[in-house]
Amino acid sequence: MALVTTKEMFEKALKADYAVGAFNVNNMEIIQGIVEAAQEENAPLILQVSAGARKYAKPAYLMKLVEAAVLDTGLDIALHLDHGEDFEICKKCVDDGFTSVMIDGSKHPFEENIRITKEVVKYAHSKGAVVEAELGKLAGIEDDVNVDVRNATFTVPEEAAEFVERTGVDSLAIAIGTSHGAYKFKGEPKLDFERLKTIHKLIPDTPLVLHGASTVLKEFVDKCNQYGGNIPGAQGVPEDMIKEAAKHGICKVNIDTDLRLALTAEVRKYLSENPAEFDPRKYLGPGRDAIKSMVSHKIRNVLNASGKR
Repeated sequence: MALVTTKEMFEKALKADYAVGAFNVNNMEIIQGIVEAAQEENAPLILQVSAGARKYAKPAYLMKLVEAAVLDTGLDIALHLDHGEDFEICKKCVDDGFTSVMIDGSKHPFEENIRITKEVVKYAHSKGAVVEAELGKLAGIEDDVNVDVRNATFTVPEEAAEFVERTGVDSLAIAIGTSHGAYKFKGEPKLDFERLKTIHKLIPDTPLVLHGASTVLKEFVDKCNQYGGNIPGAQGVPEDMIKEAAKHGICKVNIDTDLRLALTAEVRKYLSENPAEFDPRKYLGPGRDAIKSMVSHKIRNVLNASGKR
């Protein structure tokens, strides 16, 4: 049991056409729900921390919570920085003990993205950590990442091949139609699978990453709205599309919005039905249970990662 890199996880996933869940964490209950599900499913696991989570919970608290999860469950867990903005934040996380970092240079021109990514790769590899980069821009909002749909761009396959070769990056997040947040599609959901297949064919040994991949489960959206929420029209990536993507090189699937919805739905329900209650354990406990159930479903029925630890 230890904090590990994603290297072995992704090698196995590439060979067997399944994906590893990368779940964003912000507090103790979210971490507990996720790791208990992964333990029961005997599945590989990535816990990832965004800039927003670092600001909210503070890095030292998050590190100790993840270390406690490893100790409590006996799992090998990869601790990953999600959407690292620059070299400095990636270096800080590696120095703090993260085993994987993402440098998100997608907002920069191609050559600048390569330059920054190479710098992060050189440092992280010297410390035994691995690096994810991004090529293409996903629309939507996630913490400090905010891309208008008009500025979103799909990943160009030939650029992806050149990018990997020149940077030595360990995995690559690509843009094929997903987006951040709870409103991923205005009409019929659609992912560019032909683009994905072309990228995978050009760089077959490179683990690919799908950001913005929450399915925005209807049961949680409906429950939020039933108990005072206001999130009409929320729509995510259909689960069958995620399963299909795993057959074509997608080894890491990022899940954040679904965790937020599961926790919030149960908290709203409990407080609505128990207006006199003010013990946080009473309403956060059901939220934790909902996260565990949802993550188990994802691991078993969407990612096909049960028993793959």
